[in-house]
Amino acid sequence: MDPVLDQAVRYLANSSGTLPTHASVVETLLEAEKITKQTKVQHAYSQLLGNWRLGFITGTKRTRQRAGVVLGAGRFLPRWVKIYLTYVQPDTSLDQGTIQNQVDLGPLQLILTGPTRFWSKKNILAFDFTRLKATLSGLKLYEGFVRGGRDREATFQEQRLKGQAFFTYFLVEADCIAARGKGGGLALWVREEG
Repeated sequence: MDPVLDQAVRYLANSSGTLPTHASVVETLLEAEKITKQTKVQHAYSQLLGNWRLGFITGTKRTRQRAGVVLGAGRFLPRWVKIYLTYVQPDTSLDQGTIQNQVDLGPLQLILTGPTRFWSKKNILAFDFTRLKATLSGLKLYEGFVRGGRDREATFQEQRLKGQAFFTYFLVEADCIAARGKGGGLALWVREEG
């Protein structure tokens, strides 16, 4: 693993070492993405299974000078903001499963879940958040489908990728994963046990 990425992962995972600069992390992630494209590395959905904590993100901005999207500077998430992705795979399919996105803000916990589908040739994981569970200090505030979730969930596997949210994973290691989102931003997650 690249030294800058290793430093970032160690810092995010257990607060050890020093924090690398935002610019160096963005540069390292872009280089990892470039290498993955050049070498045509294919990942498997099973490599994504588990619980991952979001640690670093870049924003995007649209410009007229350049066609498309330009990355923002990037930032490490504060330790008090806890955002987790969990991927689960049923026994019946190699490329389909479920995603859970959990956001903990003090006593408020939001958990979004829904179906996934993985295209290993392009390392793309499509997903949809169709259900929400919200609790405050353990008290259930809401649990059920959101935004027509029942219908979207029932037709998810037939939908075209163009209409779905997705991540394109370019770095998949035992202790971290990184991807570019549909909107063009980059994200780095570290593995969480439990």
